[in-house]
Amino acid sequence: MTPLSATDRAALLGIARGAILAHLGLAPPRPLPEEGALGEPRGAFVTLQVDGELRGCIGTFQPAGSLAATVAAMAVAAAHEDPRFAPLAAGEIARLTVSVSALGTPRRMADPGELQVGRHGLLVKQGWHRGALLPRVAVEHGWDAATFLKHVCLKAGLPARAWQEPDAEVELFEADEFGEEPTH
Repeated sequence: MTPLSATDRAALLGIARGAILAHLGLAPPRPLPEEGALGEPRGAFVTLQVDGELRGCIGTFQPAGSLAATVAAMAVAAAHEDPRFAPLAAGEIARLTVSVSALGTPRRMADPGELQVGRHGLLVKQGWHRGALLPRVAVEHGWDAATFLKHVCLKAGLPARAWQEPDAEVELFEADEFGEEPTH
């Protein structure tokens, strides 16, 4: 996975915030850059916090278009479609902090020893169940690899050890994670 430049990162944060503002009717829609890394098809997650508390997080591993378009779409989805939260209100914008995770391509984990906490995120699939956790989640919570595997299963609505079942698929992915400085 090729890391994004500081310019690309700043552009993606601006795209995410701009898409939310446009969706709320607070700013006109902006054209999306399609050159370089921003034009490549790549999955992404957008995480929103208000006053330091999670306010929305939505992403996709299967982009329908460029990284820029994926970030714009996921920003609007995180602000208005995360079922855990009410839609973001215009009055929250001044206290909003945006983070973006540009994803690498997931690959199947053949052995749990491959998992490197802080480097890899996890995607688990079993039947209709599916769950993902970004690399930073394990670091933020101080989890080791076994605890990280347990929590991705629980997030998918599976038993904690489901990742060990023969019909479970566990994939590792890397993410270029960056965000705005908190506003408070």
